[in-house]
Amino acid sequence: MSIHGESEVLLTPAEVASLFRVDPKTVTRWAKAGKLSSIRTLGGHRRYKESEVRALLGAAADSSGDSDS
Repeated sequence: MSIHGESEVLLTPAEVASLFRVDPKTVTRWAKAGKLSSIRTLGGHRRYKESEVRALLGAAADSSGDSDS
């Protein structure tokens, strides 16, 4: 398995925050709490795998829809 062969899309904290409609600092707290894994850039900035974010977003949407019944 080649690390360089993978082309995972990485999102910034601001991009993740806009998807969840929360503050970017909340996304950072989620990463520190282990709810979302992050990758650090050479400059020390956090990036998040789009596939993982989309999966978490789908799970959040599923659980929020159940409370209406």
